[in-house]
Amino acid sequence: MTEHDKVAAVQPQTLAWVRRHLEAGERILGIEALRGGISAEMRRLTIGTCDGGTRDLVLRSFVDPFSVARAEDALDREAGALTLLPGSGVSAPELVAVDATAEQCAYPSLLMTHLPGRTVLGDEGEGAGDAGDAGLERRVTLLARQLVVIHTLRPAQRPREYEALTTADTVVVPQGADAAAWAAATDVIRRPTPPYEGRFLHRDFQPGNVLFDVPSSGAGEARITGVVDWAQTSWGPTDLDVTHCSTVLAVLHGPAWGQRFAEAYEEAGGVLAADARERQYWQVRDALAFSEDVRAVAQAWQEAGRKDLTARVAEERLDAYVTALMGMPG
Repeated sequence: MTEHDKVAAVQPQTLAWVRRHLEAGERILGIEALRGGISAEMRRLTIGTCDGGTRDLVLRSFVDPFSVARAEDALDREAGALTLLPGSGVSAPELVAVDATAEQCAYPSLLMTHLPGRTVLGDEGEGAGDAGDAGLERRVTLLARQLVVIHTLRPAQRPREYEALTTADTVVVPQGADAAAWAAATDVIRRPTPPYEGRFLHRDFQPGNVLFDVPSSGAGEARITGVVDWAQTSWGPTDLDVTHCSTVLAVLHGPAWGQRFAEAYEEAGGVLAADARERQYWQVRDALAFSEDVRAVAQAWQEAGRKDLTARVAEERLDAYVTALMGMPG
């Protein structure tokens, strides 16, 4: 693919907007699609600088009609979070520009700096043996510590209250799932919402939105280099962020790792609902919400390198996790 073709992958109207936000004398050298996302198109832009060097920016655009209808709120939330985070102890991209209503771009878009590191979703062999388990345990610990820091943030203006994302009437039960376990889980979210003390939430905190530096010298030296995708920032119970990351870990690596993350969060100083029934409510609510998108998420993970995680495998792991949450044999 030529450089011209790469640039042509983004609408000219949007490219013109990007150029208006570059430093004097800078130019776009190339564009690369970033894989693994679901709701938005992500592009890494290589920018030629005046001194002959390069730097990278990231362009986030909501393109499909479903996402465009929700883009203004999402991009406003992300822009607000990226403005809040500098100096907070949470490494995140810096905001360059935002056009949440597509007044100047072809689609609602946000331009931000690019962070070093990469997402680590694991692979078919990870978790098999001491070395794989040690690397995953290290990352789970780092994820938990990072989330505790996020929950300490106190923005001057609170983001919008969280949305539940699923109801007892919208649950999608995977084919072949444990019918009794899923019926019991659905009954759990019919209960009244437990009381909670609100905190600043990322709302999509999980391995796909955390960048790591994992040196080849050993997984034990892994460190987090940044947290991305702040478009769903909300105000609500810490359990919501913890249970979402737990669900994703359970599907990526097996149910035991989902339950391990909650333990790691508390070990790092995080506070969850004290009552077991209240914890179960938040755990089940997220797992059932995940069921609605599990096939789309599995496809994105496959594109990002997890070829083993077919939609069927993802559904089976989610079923095993829900069954475990309900205390039934799996």
